[in-house]
Amino acid sequence: MGLTIHYSLHFPGPDEAEARRLVGQLRQRALGLPFSMVGSLVDLAGAACDCDQEEHEASEHWLLIQAKKWVEHDERHVDVAPGRVIAFKTSPGEGSEWANFGLCLYPVMVTGTGKRGGGRVQTGLAPGWHWSSFCKTQYASNPANGGVENFLRAHLSIVRLLDYAGELGILADVTDEGEYWKKRDVKALAQLVGRWNAAVAGIVGNMKDALGGKDMQAEITNYPNYEHLEAEGRRDEESEQDE
Repeated sequence: MGLTIHYSLHFPGPDEAEARRLVGQLRQRALGLPFSMVGSLVDLAGAACDCDQEEHEASEHWLLIQAKKWVEHDERHVDVAPGRVIAFKTSPGEGSEWANFGLCLYPVMVTGTGKRGGGRVQTGLAPGWHWSSFCKTQYASNPANGGVENFLRAHLSIVRLLDYAGELGILADVTDEGEYWKKRDVKALAQLVGRWNAAVAGIVGNMKDALGGKDMQAEITNYPNYEHLEAEGRRDEESEQDE
């Protein structure tokens, strides 16, 4: 639960060298943006691409989880691990999730399971190289991490990198819960994350009440001004109910 930006990339050609060049260029652009950290290029093939098959450090494991896709078969979802991964991780800022970028190749067929047993299943994935990912940036706005300024730096770094992906011709789609992708209004983005913080704090407060006042582990409760946000969120909810 939290303000998130979702994005997908696509390179339709089969050329592996070109896919690597494009991801490398994207990483070079990331190095010129105010990310807290830009990781090295991850170039994997075969079983090493499957997050369930190999041991990886936590942030790289998350990258491979995001690289996996799922298709429906026999009323169940079948995992589709990529056969090739060319990607890199970034840390947009303290409090933000990792933001991962790259391109993957997926198999045409996988082994499925279901009510009628296993079998070969067509993935139905479009040809070419793909990437689908998301990054929750809201909690970069924690005052302990630098507040709204830190959040804006994190969120806008991702947007600027996606802008460059568009220039490279590999941007497929963006859904920005911060509404900045379409509006390009920094002031509105800053105000919106404040409303999200209050709303989430209010929801967590209501959940605590429902549990008889028991403590809940939630990122918003780490804010030094959590109680103020909770009160604001509850007031806003009451106002909406009165309308």
